[in-house]
Amino acid sequence: RAESKAEQSFDLIGKNEVYGDTRHEVNVYVKVFTNSPFLVCMDLALSQERIIDPNYLWVGPDGRDLEGQRYVNLTKSGKLMVMGFKESMSGAYTCTLSQKIIKTTTQEETEMVEAYKFMVYAYREADHAYQVSVRFSTTHCKLKTNGLFVEELSKILNSTISYLTCHITESSYKCHSIRTPKNGLQYELFVHFLVNPFAPGWEEVCHKVPYDCEDVTNRRVRQATERIGKFFQQLRQILKYEFHTVPTIQYVENSFSMTPIDSCRPGFGKNHHTHQNCASCCGQVVCGPGTYSPNNEVTCWPCASPRARMYGAKSCY
Repeated sequence: RAESKAEQSFDLIGKNEVYGDTRHEVNVYVKVFTNSPFLVCMDLALSQERIIDPNYLWVGPDGRDLEGQRYVNLTKSGKLMVMGFKESMSGAYTCTLSQKIIKTTTQEETEMVEAYKFMVYAYREADHAYQVSVRFSTTHCKLKTNGLFVEELSKILNSTISYLTCHITESSYKCHSIRTPKNGLQYELFVHFLVNPFAPGWEEVCHKVPYDCEDVTNRRVRQATERIGKFFQQLRQILKYEFHTVPTIQYVENSFSMTPIDSCRPGFGKNHHTHQNCASCCGQVVCGPGTYSPNNEVTCWPCASPRARMYGAKSCY
């Protein structure tokens, strides 16, 4: 994904190339642990012309010449790919292209030099958890069994999704009296909890994959939430047909709902002002120099002093 400061977007699908622009730097977003697209040391118009004796000099964020570095693929035609991208690799990648201009009449040679700057940022997909809401009818709000029921429900749900290394957190409930035109006064438990993908043992599951773990955790927590949804569908049938006596607490049909909640890894955050054109990142961009993110919130906070000088800082020190 690439965006320019002038809010021009490039269709890179298939080509996997990003062209430079002498008028402004070009923003490029690379998912962590993947290879960047090829950064092309010329603009699109120049790529359609003949170039005499081109020479390319690529310099990385640390100011070093990138030729010969093990983590880059540098082609003879001046294209640069950064491999196995990490947050620390973020920053300015600058290429200087020199070429000869030869006058047809006099054969006089002059050298023309152009510089192209790419701002390359690591990003991750956001980590997902799911806020679940569900309701149960009860005979009265003051029943002690209401709280015991919610506790037992959490245990059952944890057991149901444990094989996905997900668990229930932040479980809570409130009881409300509801007056309806047809049924008069009723009482309902409004139950809320979070389906969290980071149950004990989740890191061991991640070590089995050779790439970043958020894709795995996001898929697992989605499966866990869907499994819980099926549980409540089945619960309605069980309570309705398999109990000889009507239970005190019953599931309210179609009351199950889930809402995804985004969180970011430390060192990453969402910055819609700085990275407003990175809509396709769908998540979190590495915190820039002078900012940090110490936890799973979605914000990169500015440092006071001393300032963090690196990308992906988890603290200011």
